[in-house]
Amino acid sequence: MPHVLVAGRIHDAGIDLLRRAPDITFDYVEEVSLASFAPLIGSADGLIVRTQPVSADLVAQAPRLRIVARFGVGYDAVDVKALSARGIPLAIVGDVNSRCVAEHALMLMLATARRLDRYDAGLRAGDWQRRDSLEAIELYDKTLLIVGFGRIGHHVAAMAQAFGMRILAFDPYQPAEAIAAGGAQAVADLRAALPQADFVTLHAPKTDSWPLLGEAELRLMQPSAILVNTSRGGAVDEAALLRALDDGRLAAAGLDVFAAEPPPSDDPLLRSDRVIVTPHSAGLTRECAARMSVAVARNVLAAFEGRLDPALVVNAGELGLNTIAAPARGAASA
Repeated sequence: MPHVLVAGRIHDAGIDLLRRAPDITFDYVEEVSLASFAPLIGSADGLIVRTQPVSADLVAQAPRLRIVARFGVGYDAVDVKALSARGIPLAIVGDVNSRCVAEHALMLMLATARRLDRYDAGLRAGDWQRRDSLEAIELYDKTLLIVGFGRIGHHVAAMAQAFGMRILAFDPYQPAEAIAAGGAQAVADLRAALPQADFVTLHAPKTDSWPLLGEAELRLMQPSAILVNTSRGGAVDEAALLRALDDGRLAAAGLDVFAAEPPPSDDPLLRSDRVIVTPHSAGLTRECAARMSVAVARNVLAAFEGRLDPALVVNAGELGLNTIAAPARGAASA
């Protein structure tokens, strides 16, 4: 009888699916931490994991492991080579959260542009005249640079078009024709595009040239520009970002992800009045959480039944699984 370890809280819809499955048992550890689930890994045939690391050492402690299923699409914290060496597939949920993350990116753009936090705090403090500060700016007729033009980037472009924005996109893995079809103008040089942008939103996977935006790149941006990151915390040099904000070389930032998660309580970015933050929640609406939980549970059950969709398997090529296209290294995770 296969035994599943659910490491981290997921929506009840996915748990109900596991509960109803015949001949399946499972442990459910709601805390999202390595320490909370590692002691149980030795008896697991299947592992459902959220953002916790799955290292080679952890895989070595799981002699029965047959499937690892990520609750999301990103897999930076998973040692894929260690899984492939054991013939263990790593499955992701596919395109169930891209629109949700795109909405969140637009929300952060609007909140930072309209200085939502400042106006909210001002009114609560009795400062009605804050309305005359004219700090807020519009999205209309502004230039948006989308860095990473996968599924999420496409949705962001479609939403931004409704606000009348001019849209640029940098993605060296996408042909210019595909970017144009998605409603954006392709740019081949990120550094050349940064000075043109009023807004920059990041939706790129982790690469060897990390961070995407360091001190040099941030210095190329306009002082009035706004940066939004819903992809990976490491995509931006956070120390350089804070300096740019403090020095007035960047107007504001909206951050859903951080280099260390959760960030320490004394992180200066959390104290900056030029930053609006959310707790890596872009893909965690009620509806999206239900979709992801069902998708991740189905992946585990399908693996036990020998019918796992190769298109959802990150290491399908290494395992010799037939697939039309390898899954994208998703920019969002949950």
